[in-house]
Amino acid sequence: MAKHNTLGLRGEILAQRFLMGKGYNILATNWRLQKFELDIVAEYMNELVVVEVKTRSTRHFGDAQLMVSEKKQQHLVNGAQAYIEAYQIELPCRFDIISIYPNENNRVEHFENAFGPQW
Repeated sequence: MAKHNTLGLRGEILAQRFLMGKGYNILATNWRLQKFELDIVAEYMNELVVVEVKTRSTRHFGDAQLMVSEKKQQHLVNGAQAYIEAYQIELPCRFDIISIYPNENNRVEHFENAFGPQW
C-alpha cells in the first residue's frame, strides 16, 4: 500500500474513534456506490452526518479542511443523496469535515456543518 494510502487509512480510523467518543453512531465507512464514495456516514442527535476525512502530515500546503473543493463538495452531496435513497433515510443531513494531523500528536479538528446543503 502506498504511503499516502496508509496515511489516509490511519486518519480515517482516528476520525472514527473520535466520532464514536463523542457519541456518534457510525453507519458506514468508505461507502461506495457507482462513482460515489463517502468516508464516514454516521447518525448523531437524529441527524445523518456525512464526514469527509482529510489527513495531512504537514500544514505546509495549507489546512486539510481547505482541500475540499467545491467540486468535491458537490460530489459528496450527490453521494449523500444516493445513500439516503439507497437506505430510505428520513433524517436531516449535514456535512462535516475532519482534519487529522498525525505529526501534531494525532491532532483532530472537527468542522461541523462545513458546507451545505442541509436537508
